[in-house]
This record gives sequence, C-alpha cells and structure tokens, in this order.
Amino acid sequence: MMYDLIATSTFGIESITAKELKALGYEDLKIENGKVSFEGDEMDIAIANVHLRTADRVLIKMAEFEARSFEELFQGTKKVDWSKIIPVDGVMHVVGKSVKSTLHSVPDCQSIVKKAIVNSMSESYGIEQFSESGPVYKIEVAILKDVVTLTIDTTGPGLHKRGYRELAGIAPLKETLAASMLLISRWKDEFELIDPFCGSGTILIEAAMIAQNIAPGVNRSFVSESWPSMSGNVFNIVKEGARKSQKQKDLKIIGYDIDYRTLKVAMENAEKAGVDKYIQFQKRDFMEFSTSRKYGFIVSNPPYGERIGEKKILDELYKHMGRVKKKLDTWDFNILTSFEPFEKTFGIKSTKNRKLYNGKIKCYYYQYFDNDKIKNFGNTLIQELIG
Repeated sequence: MMYDLIATSTFGIESITAKELKALGYEDLKIENGKVSFEGDEMDIAIANVHLRTADRVLIKMAEFEARSFEELFQGTKKVDWSKIIPVDGVMHVVGKSVKSTLHSVPDCQSIVKKAIVNSMSESYGIEQFSESGPVYKIEVAILKDVVTLTIDTTGPGLHKRGYRELAGIAPLKETLAASMLLISRWKDEFELIDPFCGSGTILIEAAMIAQNIAPGVNRSFVSESWPSMSGNVFNIVKEGARKSQKQKDLKIIGYDIDYRTLKVAMENAEKAGVDKYIQFQKRDFMEFSTSRKYGFIVSNPPYGERIGEKKILDELYKHMGRVKKKLDTWDFNILTSFEPFEKTFGIKSTKNRKLYNGKIKCYYYQYFDNDKIKNFGNTLIQELIG
C-alpha cells in the first residue's frame, strides 16, 4: 500500500532531511516548515525510520481539510478509512495542537477526533465497543490556520533515541541536531575531527556512525513494527541490509572535555554505539588546546552561558577560540552557540551562519570554511548529502 509520508524535523533542518531522503532515492519531495513530505510503502516507512539521521519522526498523513467548527472536524475525520491501518484491537491515542485557528481548544479537538475515528471504525468493523488492547497508534490532529492535518506516527520514541545515550550531560545536544551539524559542515572522514567541548560525546559518536555508514535506527525498535499492516518482517529486512553495508574505516576523531566524569559518560556512550575504537577521549582544557596537524575540522557545541555571571568567562573562552582559529588558518571551524555577541568576541566574521534550535534555545551555527584541501578529495556520503 502506498502512503503519503511526512518526515518531521527541527526548524532549520528541513533541507538537510530532504537531502537525506534524496540520497536514499526518494523524489518529488515537498519541503515545508518542520517537515518533508514524500510517498512510500511499508518498506519505505522502515527505510526512513532506520536510516534518517536528522528527522524527528516519520508520519503517515491520513487526511488534510479545512475545519472551522467541531462538526466539520468530526465529518472530515470520519470520512477517513482508519480501518485500512488500525486493526480492531488497536489502541487509538489522540494528541493535538492548534495554531492561529478557530478551533483553538486542543482537548476538545482531540475528543472530537477520537469520537469520529471510533465512529468510522464502528462502520468498518460492525461493532460499537473496541477493546484497544493491541498495538498502539498515536494519531495527531494538527490545526494551522483552520487547516486540519491528521497523521499516524510510525516511529514511537523520537528518532533521536538511537539507543546509545542512556546517560547525558547537563545540557545534552540531540543526536539529530548533532548529525545535522556534521552534514551541514564540509567534514570528510579523511580529515581529523575534534570536538574540544565534547560533553557526552554526541557529535563525535554521530560522526563515527556517519563515516562507518552505521544506520542510526539499526539497533532500536519502532512502534509500527508491531502493526499487522506492516507486511512480513520488513523492518528486519531493512536492518539486516543496513548492517551489511557498514564500513570499517580508519578515523581520526578526538574529543576533549575538562571534566573526567563527563568523559567517562562519553566513553560509555561510544561503546554502546559500537564506535568507541574510532574515538579518542582526552581530559583537556580548551585554553591549552594545540595541534600539529595542518588540516582538520572542529565541530562543537561549546558552553552558552545561560547562567547569570558566566558572560565574562565566555568572553575569554570565545576570544581564545578566535585566537586558536587564527593560528589554525587552514582548519574549518563549525560552532553552534546561543551566545549573541559570538562573532564580535571571536574576532572573525563567519563564512556562513544559520539559525538552528537546540531544544527551545535559539542558536546560530557559525561556519568558517578555510580548509581548501577538501576540494582535492572525491565525493563521500556527507558531500552527497550537503550537495
């Protein structure tokens, strides 16, 4: 069966998610704020969930229509043939959101949609009561400017849940955002990669997984695996194919942090991800940073200074970072921070910057492209993804 599918993503990442989908062979993509739409069957649902590094979820779009009254919402929802996906014992869990719409009461909208789905299912199955004791179907009613979009989530826990990071630091960077930072950067695995503020190791682990072509969802489960509408063992087939395509490259990936306990967490996370042998973790203060390599990349999410009284410390840190960049004038730097005067403090105008959100914190990703040697290397997966 073919479906209208949606890969959701964080604001600012949509184009990267779209390039991932193109690299997986999908065409006719529609990019909107926070989502990329495409078509696919059960196999494509599995492929997208297992392979996408930057998406948050993969949804099935069931319907889209205008509604300015509860009756219009009810009738629009009831028209959908929910039984083609949801079995007679399916758990129908409805969530919702409403933005700039006449129907602004989300709890009321959720209740109306659930009632309409049950009504539709009753007509399909010829019964009035449903046990809801089987597989889970999370249905979302999203209303934007009076346009209703009804979806079913195929993912379950968000795609950033790779399974390797049970432990994290104080301000953990989502795995999906870390992967996005790497794919936006020009890093190629022939070059050394350093994160001098590595925390729980997320950027470095994601880099190793990208370089070794380890699919981010290969070692986790998805809610739609239990659905009877998913033909055979489609997820197992996709995961097995992903495992066979993994690589074993020599890599130079290094992480520094000033706190040994944090480094220990990073080491444990890398081991769980199966990439610990590719990453070197060192207890080191960035103020003492040095390297003898002429070419390399820094990709990092340094401290933001959200607490009062930290601005002076950050001023000195970012000034020192700028001095390091001037010495490493053939290295690419890629820095994600919410520190407003970053460029002024750093002392160098970035080649590019883009607005990204780390959770609810508005950040900018400052990129300094100075590694001209990268032009002499052939294309790799990362270059294909960033076009």
